[in-house]
Amino acid sequence: MLLRPMSATGASPTRANTDSPYSPIAGFRPPLSSSFALYARSILFNVLFYVNIVVRMIFALPTLLLPYSFLLGVLRRYARSTLWLLRVVCGTNVEWRGREKIPAGACLVACKHQSLWETFALFMLLDDPTFVLKRELMWLPLFGWLARKARMIPVDRSSRTAALARMVASARSEIARSRQIVIFPEGTRRAPDAQPRYMSGVAYLYSETGLACVPLALNSGLFWPRRSLLRYPGTVLVQALDPIPPGLDKRTFLARLENVLEDATARLVAEARKEDSGIGKGHL
Repeated sequence: MLLRPMSATGASPTRANTDSPYSPIAGFRPPLSSSFALYARSILFNVLFYVNIVVRMIFALPTLLLPYSFLLGVLRRYARSTLWLLRVVCGTNVEWRGREKIPAGACLVACKHQSLWETFALFMLLDDPTFVLKRELMWLPLFGWLARKARMIPVDRSSRTAALARMVASARSEIARSRQIVIFPEGTRRAPDAQPRYMSGVAYLYSETGLACVPLALNSGLFWPRRSLLRYPGTVLVQALDPIPPGLDKRTFLARLENVLEDATARLVAEARKEDSGIGKGHL
């Protein structure tokens, strides 16, 4: 995430996302019965999702007084339970690819950000991730308390130079604990077909930490669209790409990251749409 765009590819912009049964996967409008089932399942999942997260945050409060490993266990169980709810209620599965390319110990993970999905699901992929996130999230009751305990890395977007320095200092502390530093290069969620807007923060973090960077491509926005209550069935594809070795200059690194991450993401999006090309004959 953060701070200003350094480059962008020529991907076409996407239309606004709305709560419509018109699927972002294969572009069809299902029959009325399927639309009703999609709405019903999505509403049920969202109710269960928020109940699950609130209950787990409350039960996690005692971990504020315990070693961090107890909270990590809670986070993993929360991620596992939410993925289970998605699979059972909405028919949304996940396929992890390239796990062997993620090095052991500390590394930088530059993840494509299309959905809320990856903010919890990555606890099932990475050994001990910490996320670079907006400082304002740390002010939220319950969530902010637990995020501090989990040693997430907050960033103040209104203070560029100081924010970068604090981000790197916090990242180095977590690197010493052999954690994976997860950063969303575009800083916010972007729809699957949106034009990318990579920010300078990821390049600065790469340069200052001296870590290898693992690009992480995905297509979660097809199944859990941003600014929508609908949850579509199918398989979220997540692919870890070849690590970018340390030592490149910032512009070379950022250009390479954007090229490989956007190409891989486009392939995963196209694969999901191709496999669901017969969606109009019974999507749900």
